[in-house]
Amino acid sequence: MFQKLELMQMSQAMARHAAQRQTLVARNVANADTPGFRARDLVDFAETYRVSGPSTALLTTRAAHLVPAERQGGFDSIDSGAEASPSGNTVSLEDQMIKSVELRQQHDMAMAIFAKARDILRASIGRGN
Repeated sequence: MFQKLELMQMSQAMARHAAQRQTLVARNVANADTPGFRARDLVDFAETYRVSGPSTALLTTRAAHLVPAERQGGFDSIDSGAEASPSGNTVSLEDQMIKSVELRQQHDMAMAIFAKARDILRASIGRGN
């Protein structure tokens, strides 16, 4: 039942996007002192969802197929485009902290949407809160 509701799919995709983007932010912070490291990020969720629609998961024809780390969860990793330091590193810890806060808000919003949709479904079948 939940797999067919676009609102539920959207909130799940939004939470997956926030989780994968947080993984990239953590990787960027971990490599903040690595010479030549290029910071990575994801395209905004709204753009990704508009292009790919409700289902963002990759399809494979065999269970043995592996998904590249950059495409786990179905989102494309891109270069952040930040200015490079003299060592060639493009990680800005301040930018990564701001992104982390934005991601927390995005994840909280996804969970709130999911909870409200669940409450509406429960009310519609007479089970209330």
